[in-house]
Amino acid sequence: MEQQKLDPTLVYVLAILGFLCCCIGGLGFILAGIAFIIANSKLNAAKLNPENYDPNSIKSMNTAKIVALVILIINLLYFIMVLYSIYTTGWDELMEQSQEAMEQWQQNQ
Repeated sequence: MEQQKLDPTLVYVLAILGFLCCCIGGLGFILAGIAFIIANSKLNAAKLNPENYDPNSIKSMNTAKIVALVILIINLLYFIMVLYSIYTTGWDELMEQSQEAMEQWQQNQ
């Protein structure tokens, strides 16, 4: 019987897109979370029947799962920091600071 291969490409793509979305208030945790769930479910299926799966593909999927987990943690920490910043300074104050920074940047151009 031919062994099945786990393809971690989708997990890597979602995790990297999640990392790039970290700059958008930490909302990349959604994509990174999906990547982690996909990797975890595929690895659980491989654990039930390990003889049906290629060992190298299991290792590569495990690596992709770790990458997705690290990016998920980074995004969650940044998201919590953004929420805390909004909570402590208030939305209006935060927008005013952002506007002042943008005006200073435009004057320096």
